[in-house]
Amino acid sequence: MKRPLKALVTAAALGSLALATGCTGEPVSFDTPSAPPASAAQDGRNGAQGTGGTGGSDDAADDATAAKTLMPTGPKAEFTTQNTVDDGTKIGKTTLEGKKSGFTGDVWVWAPPQYFDPKYANSGFPVLIALPGGNGYPKNYWMGTDLKLQSSISKWSKEGKSLPFVVVMPVLNPDDKYYYDGSDIPGREKMGTWMTEDVPDFVRANFRTFKSRDGWAFMGSSSGAFVGLKSVLKHPDKFKAVIASGPDTVPDSPLWAGHEAEKAANNPEKLARALSAQPSGPDKDVYLAFQIGTKESGLGNLRSFIKNYGKGPVKTRLEVIQDGEHNARTYVKGMGDGSIQWISEHMQAPIPSS
Repeated sequence: MKRPLKALVTAAALGSLALATGCTGEPVSFDTPSAPPASAAQDGRNGAQGTGGTGGSDDAADDATAAKTLMPTGPKAEFTTQNTVDDGTKIGKTTLEGKKSGFTGDVWVWAPPQYFDPKYANSGFPVLIALPGGNGYPKNYWMGTDLKLQSSISKWSKEGKSLPFVVVMPVLNPDDKYYYDGSDIPGREKMGTWMTEDVPDFVRANFRTFKSRDGWAFMGSSSGAFVGLKSVLKHPDKFKAVIASGPDTVPDSPLWAGHEAEKAANNPEKLARALSAQPSGPDKDVYLAFQIGTKESGLGNLRSFIKNYGKGPVKTRLEVIQDGEHNARTYVKGMGDGSIQWISEHMQAPIPSS
């Protein structure tokens, strides 16, 4: 599914990249909370949703927050502004040298208004790693503002539909010639290590995050949905949820030729089968929010996946988007229709200080 229709997703990206021109280059910092604009003063879900957002008014509550939160570890990256969201928040960009993968690539980041509110200065924030369709190189189209991902999360968090996620947008592939399936294909760049180790390490170095997997999720379109789905199923100890929109459910990079065992180890269907056979539990359960439009193919495949593997620790939800097509705008609509609220209900909310 993700290969023949990639042009539709790429077309959605072009508007994003156009908006990026003319507003890049100024330094931007995510270091210190400061008073938010009046319009952003409401906290997302008032810190009361998710697995640990009740907050508190005494030292014990503050200690509990500290026990869950990981303050930025450094080294600190330097970011330049790529776009400004309607609420005044910035989308920043940096280049990451992946120490574990050996791959160097660009990463775009955005923090919601609540991140800069002093009452959350001691709290971690949930992280959403957002992956594009198509090749996802040299740009990640979620870094633009026309697809409304960041502004929608800002709005939804005030309405109680979403946690105020820090959104991280790494490049998906090392070039625009091949698909790497977000995996460590022998003899190629280690894109699986890049996505599941280097990128999270970078986020922990620069942002207030949560120590447990309750604060970590993926979302993606098409090829990016495959990578997010595979990453959660392969590493349920690190990531708790994914919004997978219009995904394939088996690897299909031509670079797997001659590496069948490694390909099988990165197959979401095989990973889901193995995980679904285990006992359910709070430390194992993963939440797979599938999305698909009524005007694209693949609905039958997703329903079969859910029927076959949606059991035990594998929790699933399917959002069928009326008149939806295989593109990013359709999938943002589906997120607002219920997908992001569903994963938010199972994740860690930021906790206001007492």
